Amino acid sequence: MPVSTPNRPRIAVLADSDTRWKWGALTADRIAPGPSMEAAPREGAQVGPLLDGFLLRGRATPTPRQLAEVGVRADSLREVTAVEFLRAMAEETYDVLVLSLVGGGVQAMLHGLARVWENRTSRPVVVTGYVGVVYEKLADGLLLRHGADLVLANSRQDADRFRAVYEGVGADASAVTEVALPFLGGAPYEGEHAPYTVVFAAQPSVPESRKDRTYLLNRLVQHARRHPEREVLLKLRSKPGEHTTHIEELPYQKLVQRLDPPANFRLVYGNMGEVLDRTDLLVTVSSTAALESLHRRIPTVVLSDLGIRESLGNHHFVGSGCLASWDQLDAGHRPTPDEEWVSRQGVAADGTYDSAFDAARGRIAELLDRPGGLPPLTPYYTSVTAPGYLPGILARHHLGPDGTPLPGAPAADKEPGPVRQIVRRAARGAYRHGVQRVAPVIRRMGEL
Repeated sequence: MPVSTPNRPRIAVLADSDTRWKWGALTADRIAPGPSMEAAPREGAQVGPLLDGFLLRGRATPTPRQLAEVGVRADSLREVTAVEFLRAMAEETYDVLVLSLVGGGVQAMLHGLARVWENRTSRPVVVTGYVGVVYEKLADGLLLRHGADLVLANSRQDADRFRAVYEGVGADASAVTEVALPFLGGAPYEGEHAPYTVVFAAQPSVPESRKDRTYLLNRLVQHARRHPEREVLLKLRSKPGEHTTHIEELPYQKLVQRLDPPANFRLVYGNMGEVLDRTDLLVTVSSTAALESLHRRIPTVVLSDLGIRESLGNHHFVGSGCLASWDQLDAGHRPTPDEEWVSRQGVAADGTYDSAFDAARGRIAELLDRPGGLPPLTPYYTSVTAPGYLPGILARHHLGPDGTPLPGAPAADKEPGPVRQIVRRAARGAYRHGVQRVAPVIRRMGEL
């Protein structure tokens, strides 16, 4: 394994889905200490830090196509169980470790890492955070992330909220560090394209019901029919059978098969930044793509058709000036974003994005230079503060209450053979079939 150098620090990223891999890998580039750090995403393995990627095995482990679409390269990339990852962290040396996982996964890894590093005189700086807008389970998710050296907040508003939660329960809030979303960028919007292009950024789990998803799809198709001179794109996160951060039971690809869309309506995949390069109007319910679009000053709409509700996540955009309905859009309305709201969301449309990660890089450099090394990891949740909650979180990752692997925990010493790989792919396919085909049928039967 390569070792870190003053110009190329060594960073590990553990992620459990395509979106979190994207956030974790790009964050690693943004926060890497040292003068060689570039603000732009990695273009090749020789720029930025030495990056080792670990993909946590599970239902949402990204496929090769999803990894390619993210467009982030690593010096090494492998799939692991939680126990295999902890073994690697016990044996290898890193400057920084980015935990890009759901909250329970972060908490389990913090306890597991505290155990494997308990006899070491030095350890990496541990960083975690959120991949996008935080609009639900604020306290739950934050306390599960407590114990990392840096808990990244993607905006000034989030930083204030994070500190308030930690201080409110008597936990140390010094780890909270304000940054911005790591995947913002691209050329600013300079005017309409030919043809004028409307993009609807779909989300895997918002909205959930067939009725609501069909409504949104119908309105998008109707918009295409009303404006044959425009190109209308439905930007999808994944193909049927693939999983993302959230489960998608009713893929738009299947719903659109029942319609007869016009020729100027298309489904598109690929990197969101490349799609935004040709976008004149970005429409969504509550996707983080709205923040990417606002960063580039592209006209952006957050739909109010289904209501402004916490369950949809569009309540986060109250005050943004971007809320509007399809009826308003069809009539020619174009919202004007509120500059103060945009500033508080870490969108950095004012040109300050290049410096948004300076504080995090400086903090990491200070911690790496700390005399005597870093102190042990001390999460807020322990067997004393949460005896009825923590053991279940650890057990889901095959860890005992003290962070050690449970007997029989999956932790192969070598890559799975061909037969095991086939069985694993078949099991994932069965799970995805159950989510997308069987579960909706059972739910409909239950409603009869």
